[in-house]
Amino acid sequence: MNKQPSRRDWLQTCACAVGGMVWPVVDARGAVNPGSAKVAKTTAPAKPPAPAVWPAWEAFKKQFVSESGRVNVNDPEGSRTYSEGQSYALFFALVANDRAMFDALVQWTENNLCGGDMTARLPAWLWGQRKDGDWGVIDSNSASDSDLWIAYALGEAGRLWGDRRYQALSALLAARVLREETAEMPGLGLTLLPAPKGFEEGPDRWRLNPSYLPMQLMHWLVATEPDPRWVQLADSSLQVILRSAPKGYSPDWTIYDAREGFLVYPEGNKGQGTYNAIRVYTWAGMMHADAPGVRPLLSTLAPMARFVRDKGYPPESIDILTGKPSGPAPSGFSAAMLPFLQASGDQATLRAQMLRIQARPLRPDAYYEQVLGLFGQGWMDGWFRFAATGHVQPRWKPA
Repeated sequence: MNKQPSRRDWLQTCACAVGGMVWPVVDARGAVNPGSAKVAKTTAPAKPPAPAVWPAWEAFKKQFVSESGRVNVNDPEGSRTYSEGQSYALFFALVANDRAMFDALVQWTENNLCGGDMTARLPAWLWGQRKDGDWGVIDSNSASDSDLWIAYALGEAGRLWGDRRYQALSALLAARVLREETAEMPGLGLTLLPAPKGFEEGPDRWRLNPSYLPMQLMHWLVATEPDPRWVQLADSSLQVILRSAPKGYSPDWTIYDAREGFLVYPEGNKGQGTYNAIRVYTWAGMMHADAPGVRPLLSTLAPMARFVRDKGYPPESIDILTGKPSGPAPSGFSAAMLPFLQASGDQATLRAQMLRIQARPLRPDAYYEQVLGLFGQGWMDGWFRFAATGHVQPRWKPA
């Protein structure tokens, strides 16, 4: 299983337009910065009362989500559904307080990706029209990042909406991730694999994906699940992110060798940070200022913020060792960088990327670009925050 190549296709061939959107000036904790009134006045007009409905989510639903709860990315291979899309949509539905769509997403995911029973198996990562013409699971291997986001969304939905079934499903799914999607790696400890199968490259050698490791989710699992192995997994996740970016640029994929440490992945994009890696900066930027590991993450990944400052755009691809970039990335990458730039305190670069998005709006039919916008712009607009423990704090439910 390898999801990475299709993301480039989604963005190059296929995001709610952002004209008129306003971003408040907030500090690294997510609070409004009273000392930045001058900056706020120059970056945006007075902010109107907060709407009860998240417009970007409503546009995403209309474009990509069926009434039955299936997320159709409409990638170059046809009308397909990925567990990633289901997991992100679950999170966005929770943030929007859209209980009806959340329930539909859960039901479709369980019925179609889990064989009708989410307590019995992990979600298949790919569903669509098979070669025989029938519709169903194309690849039954799971994707650990999607599984973590689904467990997280279910658990937080259970907490915020008072639904014990969702909390139980979350706990069972999390336990299955520990059993099936981790490996004990010498020198690193218990570490998350991208999937149960296909990522052991040899004896004591594994292929890993730093963008699969949002630290908010790891901290939440430590706080909510009794199994002490989540502490080990949180520790190794932080190390994967930090040590796979020796020059401050996160890779899409990395090799961990128990004897040689972190190495450039020799296949595919060969040491590039592109459509997977951009999420690493988003996750880091959205962390609470008191969350464990946030300072070393912001410090280690700071070279990307400096690149954006100096060039005026994020690169579509960058060599993690030399820093050699490709050309400008789509505007979705700018949206993904907003929380990181805010957390870094670089208001000038933050404003420049907001203007870039306004000048080159996210394309409404570009699934992945829209996802990056919902995370980055949604966070900037205050639709959600994360506590130091990783718990989500949606606008509709004050902490």
